Amino acid sequence: MEKKEKKKYALVTGGSRGIGRAICEQLAKDLDYSLLINYNSNKEAAKETLKAVEHAGGKGELMQFDVVDAEGVKSVLEAWHENNENGVIEVVINNAGVTKDGLFMWMTQEDWSKVIDTSLNGFYNVTNALIQKLLVNKYGRIINMVSVSGLKGTPGQTNYSAAKGAVIGATKALAQEVAKRNVTVNAVAPGFIKTDMTSELDEGELKKMVPANRFGEAAEVAHLVSFLASKKSSYITGEIININGGIYS
Repeated sequence: MEKKEKKKYALVTGGSRGIGRAICEQLAKDLDYSLLINYNSNKEAAKETLKAVEHAGGKGELMQFDVVDAEGVKSVLEAWHENNENGVIEVVINNAGVTKDGLFMWMTQEDWSKVIDTSLNGFYNVTNALIQKLLVNKYGRIINMVSVSGLKGTPGQTNYSAAKGAVIGATKALAQEVAKRNVTVNAVAPGFIKTDMTSELDEGELKKMVPANRFGEAAEVAHLVSFLASKKSSYITGEIININGGIYS
């Protein structure tokens, strides 16, 4: 009997807005994957992303879960696999993240935990639920969205810097564990990028700190992620790639 070719998917967590949406659009343009667009609560924004994916000539579907909820993540992904026996998730992009900025001295336990839970435990919950399948498949791309804050530390973001710094360490370690199975694990560390998350910042003042003298665009980050998600990047693993206009180089 002829073996049916598996349908290939890429999962983007926090895919409803900002960099996540730009990544979904770019993958739809560049690579032959159906997109699994994860969102937590903003279904309308996720639908907009799906429209953008379809407009770019791609296919996709919405996948609702909170990356912090380990059981929820597991059950949604298990149910998806049961309903898509011929589907294989080859690309995992851990993009979901939140900021709760403030000086450490005044930082509440809640603001500390929320940021760590989303970035670090979210990475664990999603990646751990899928890693065995990637290894059995003997092919995969795991891309973790981190930040310049995780590399250099940003005052007022001790929680975010800690969370992203931890994901950077995890990226380097996991990359070495799975490389023999043709699974790469890399991280992308943006600097100041124009998104909802940075809209509160004083761009005019802050761009003076950036050698390129501007904020980056979400699409610029998405091009890099798309390359790392492709077969072209097969000898790059365990790397943290900065995209920050020279602010930390």
